[in-house]
Amino acid sequence: MKLALGTAQFGMNYGIYNLSGRMSLLEAEEIINLGREHGIDTLDTAIAYGYSEALLGQLDIGHWKIITKLPSVPDNCTDIEQWVRNQIWQSMTRLRVTKLHGVLLHRPAQLLEPMGPALYNALQSIKSIGMTRKIGVSVYGPQELDALFDAYKFELIQAPLNILDRSLVDSGWTAQLHDAGVEVHTRSVFLQGLLLMPQSQRPVKFLRWTDIWNEWDCWLEREGLTPVQACLRYVTSLSTIDRVVIGVDDVVQLNQILKSADGRLTNLPEFNTLRDARLINPARWNQL
Repeated sequence: MKLALGTAQFGMNYGIYNLSGRMSLLEAEEIINLGREHGIDTLDTAIAYGYSEALLGQLDIGHWKIITKLPSVPDNCTDIEQWVRNQIWQSMTRLRVTKLHGVLLHRPAQLLEPMGPALYNALQSIKSIGMTRKIGVSVYGPQELDALFDAYKFELIQAPLNILDRSLVDSGWTAQLHDAGVEVHTRSVFLQGLLLMPQSQRPVKFLRWTDIWNEWDCWLEREGLTPVQACLRYVTSLSTIDRVVIGVDDVVQLNQILKSADGRLTNLPEFNTLRDARLINPARWNQL
C-alpha cells in the first residue's frame, strides 16, 4: 500500500476544504484502525502540527512507521546537536514510541546557512544512536533538491506532487532519487483540497486560473473520473514514488480514498500553466 496517513488534521485546523476542524481522539482512532486494516503502515506528523503528536501517542501506533519533522533551529541556539536530540526525545515521548522511521527538516534551507554542517551532523547523530532509521528533508519543490543534494546525502525526502504540479517528475528528480535508493514520499496530492472543490466552491482568488479549472473539469468529465480518483491514480501509479501522504478529516473521507486509489490513467490533462508558484504552493495563497 503506497498511501501514508498525514496527521496535520489530527492536531490543528488544516486544509482549504476542511470544514470540520481539528479531530477528536475517537475520530483519529477510527482513521488509524481503518488505515491499518487496509495495509497502510506509515504515519506522517511534525512537531509543528499542534496537538498531533500528543493525540497519536494516545493511540496504538507502536507497529507503524512514524515520520516526524523538526522545526527551524532557533537563532540563539548554541548547541545544535543537543537541541536536535531534545526535540526528537520530546517528540518520541509525546508519541510514546522508542524509535522513529524518519526525521525530516521542516526548513531544510538552514542546511545551506553557516549552521548547515552542524545541523546535518546532529541528524546523523540521532540516527547513529538509534532514535531514527532515516534522516531527510521536506521540501517545497525540486529547486531545493538541486542545492541540497550537492552538499548532503539523505535517505528520505518528502515533496509536493500532484496532477497539476508535476515538477518533481518532470525535473527528473523522482527517477534520480529512486535510482539512488532514497525513499520518496509525496504530499499535496489534492493540493490541500483545492483540486477536489466543485467550481461553485472555489474561492474567488483562484478564479484568475479559470482556464486551468475549465480544462480540469472538462477532462474529468471526458475520462469519467472523480477528482479523487484522478488525483490519487496519477501519483500512486508512479513506480518511483514510495509513499503518498494523504490527510483526511474523517473516516468517511478515508473510505472514499481507499476505494478510489486503484486504477491507472490513460492520459493527463495539458494545463497551460504548471509552474505558477502562486497556485501550486499553498504557502503563497495568503498573498493572493
